[in-house]
Amino acid sequence: MPISSLTYVPVVEDWVSGWVVSRGASDPVARPWGWTVDVGQPAQVARHVVVDANEARVREAAAQARGEGWWLKVFPPEPCEAPQARVGAWLGPEWVSDEAAFLMSLELAPVAPGALPSGYALRVWTRGDVVRALVTAPDGALAARGQMGVAGEVAVADQILTAPAHRRRGLGSVVMRALQRQALASGATRAVLGATAQGRALYESLGWRTRTAFVSLRRAAGPTET
Repeated sequence: MPISSLTYVPVVEDWVSGWVVSRGASDPVARPWGWTVDVGQPAQVARHVVVDANEARVREAAAQARGEGWWLKVFPPEPCEAPQARVGAWLGPEWVSDEAAFLMSLELAPVAPGALPSGYALRVWTRGDVVRALVTAPDGALAARGQMGVAGEVAVADQILTAPAHRRRGLGSVVMRALQRQALASGATRAVLGATAQGRALYESLGWRTRTAFVSLRRAAGPTET
């Protein structure tokens, strides 16, 4: 169902389809402005994904997210770098903007495994359609981890992290390469992720392409009385 002719919208649709696999969320429900996904977690009850986002579309989605714990993922009407101020002006004080976010994509291809520092260990496994990678430190503690939800030909990278004590050792690269290799072996041909400003540099160094910035907001309180 074509929601918009914008070139990045199919990438957003890929992102949504693989993200729900990764998180075990509901199938996305199409809306005039995008999609709704039920998540069912205390910090995230559900989310609306709004594409080609003008003020009317964002306000309509926000009006259907009246409880605490709802999120909006808002994509601008054209690819851009900093849509936060524009979107924030359309919503009330009950909506809190998260850090800057970027939609990125990659055509999957064979990659060499990353090199681990001495004493670190990598484990990769697949449960259902979710691929996970774990790097442990020499003492067995979690050093880095990540996962990908595979939905047909698309894989969505999710929950990528490196523990603060183990940063700047190339562990994020090891995790991403391991996930990409396993997603490719599972039949995926392309990958998508939502990156923070900090993570964006890592992904670009691995060949990922930034498609657009987007705004991530959460409702921290119920609607104010008028």
